[in-house]
Amino acid sequence: MPVLRRRDTVLDFDLRGDAGPAVVQLHGLTSSRAREDLIAVDLVGELDGCRVLRYDARGHGRSTGPRDATAYGWPTLADDLLALVAHVFPGEQVHGVGSSMGSATLLHAAPASPSSFAGLTLCIPPTVWETRVAQGAAYEDCAVVVETQGVDALVEAGRAAPHPPAENPDKPVTWPDVAIDLLPTVFRGAALTDLPDRSVLAGLDVPALILAWIEDPAHPVSTSEQLHDLLPHSELVVARTHPDVRLWPAMVAEHVHRDAPVTPG
Repeated sequence: MPVLRRRDTVLDFDLRGDAGPAVVQLHGLTSSRAREDLIAVDLVGELDGCRVLRYDARGHGRSTGPRDATAYGWPTLADDLLALVAHVFPGEQVHGVGSSMGSATLLHAAPASPSSFAGLTLCIPPTVWETRVAQGAAYEDCAVVVETQGVDALVEAGRAAPHPPAENPDKPVTWPDVAIDLLPTVFRGAALTDLPDRSVLAGLDVPALILAWIEDPAHPVSTSEQLHDLLPHSELVVARTHPDVRLWPAMVAEHVHRDAPVTPG
C-alpha cells in the first residue's frame, strides 16, 4: 500500500480508478477502510468513472499516530487530509465523502482550503457545540473502560446499547481498528475537539449533501439540521429505516457527478 509520511504519523492509503472526478472517502472514529469493508459501509460503492482515494486516519487501521491526545483533534485530521489530497491529486478539486469523524474532518478542511473541494458529503455528522460536552464525557468513559476492563468490555457495552433503527440489523460485531494501547488516547483526542465557529461554516461556499439518521445520540439529527441551516448550499436527507440508508450510495454518486469540476477537452 502507498503511504504519505508526515512529521508524527504515516498515512496509509489506496486509490482506485484512473479517470474521472477525484473523490476522497473518510471513515469514522475507531474505524478504518478494513472495518468499513467488513461492515459493508460503502457510500462510494455506486461511483463509476471516478478516482477514489481511501485512507486510514492517523492512529487508525494501517496508519500510525503519536500517543498525544491533542494530535487527534479534528483540525489536525483536516491538516492530514489536505496534505494527502495535495499529494494524490495535486492542483485538483476533490469531492469529500466522510462519515461521523470523517464528516467533521471535512468541515475543518473545507473552510481551511475551500478551493480544494468541489463538494462535500457529510454522513451522520457527530455531536457538536452544545451537545459536544456530554459526548466528550462519554469518550472519557470509553477510555477508562479500555484501560481498566479491556477492549472486549467496551465492545460488549456497545453491542448491548440501543442502535439507530436505520442501521443495518445484520451488521457484524467488530472491534475498534486502533491499537489497544493507543485507543484511550484516540478517545481522549475526540473528546477535546469540536467544529469551527458557526460563522466560519456559514461562509463555506461548497455544495454539501448531509445524510442523517434518527435516534442516535452520538450523531443527532439536530447537528445535521444546524449544518443544513448554516451551509449556504446544502441538502439534508434523514433516514428512518435501513432501506432509506440503502439509497444513500446512489445519492452520493449523483451528488459527486453533479458537482464535479468541468474538465477541459
